[in-house]
Amino acid sequence: MSGKPMTTGGEATGPSGFTVSPPGFRLPADLRLGTVRLQVADLDRSVDYYQRVLGLGVLESTGDQAALVAQQGETPLIELNQLRGATPVPRRGRLGLYHFALLLPDRASLGRFLAHLGPLGEYAGMSDHLVSEALYLTDPDGLGIEVYADRPRASWRMRGRALAMATDPLDVDDLVRAGEERPWTGLPTSTRMGHVHLHVGDLGSASTFYHTALGLDRVVLDFPGALFMSAGGYHHHLGTNIWAAGAPPAAPGDARLLEWTLQLPAPADVAAAARSLRGSGYEVRKESGEAVVADPWGINLRLVAR
Repeated sequence: MSGKPMTTGGEATGPSGFTVSPPGFRLPADLRLGTVRLQVADLDRSVDYYQRVLGLGVLESTGDQAALVAQQGETPLIELNQLRGATPVPRRGRLGLYHFALLLPDRASLGRFLAHLGPLGEYAGMSDHLVSEALYLTDPDGLGIEVYADRPRASWRMRGRALAMATDPLDVDDLVRAGEERPWTGLPTSTRMGHVHLHVGDLGSASTFYHTALGLDRVVLDFPGALFMSAGGYHHHLGTNIWAAGAPPAAPGDARLLEWTLQLPAPADVAAAARSLRGSGYEVRKESGEAVVADPWGINLRLVAR
């Protein structure tokens, strides 16, 4: 891919060549995603699913809450919070979570995971996105999950001024062969939260909040009905789409995303992001040195220092 700066709508792109920098504050390139907190109807049922299907382990479980980690992990990837009788996600979706995405360390791990799903009888959607290969599942409450592996950045390509991404058919046989017939033993220790993808009401408001105020770069993609954003030239840390336009936001009594997390390098970065959000008119709550803000659809984001 080209590393030369380009312009889009009068704004200079970032060093990746396919991202558009925000007009003011810009989040650090080395941010990471942290814990995703979900509300579910039946904690035991959900824990069983996430252990049996995904291979997560339980770090801690207390009453109506469970923290889930990769094998030998110490930092929760997912926190499940039980609300008995929470309404499952309808087929058309709600404004809120579309899916969260677990990033595996390599293609072989993804191949082993795919082979593991067959004997369980678990259905997965499958796509080759050119920059990555991905499997899509739905948990017992209808919450979306992606499990994926990135292709090397050196293989990413441009299509004009945009990053080339697609939803091509996945080469299932080749991916399974990459697993070398080794058994799936759970999510590898180095698995991390790769991105979060949200249903939103409109892309203009999503850009104003997440790009202009929060400081994520916009990723230049020709992808109808969607806006992708990232830091450090990644293909996306955040996806937003209007594919559930007209649906209501997730309500307190629904199975839903309660909160997702961005991990920034230092407390000063958290403070700077909070100032930028407040300067754009958004209310930011301070909680023990962390900052919590709701987007225009009530989706909570927590900013923490690593």
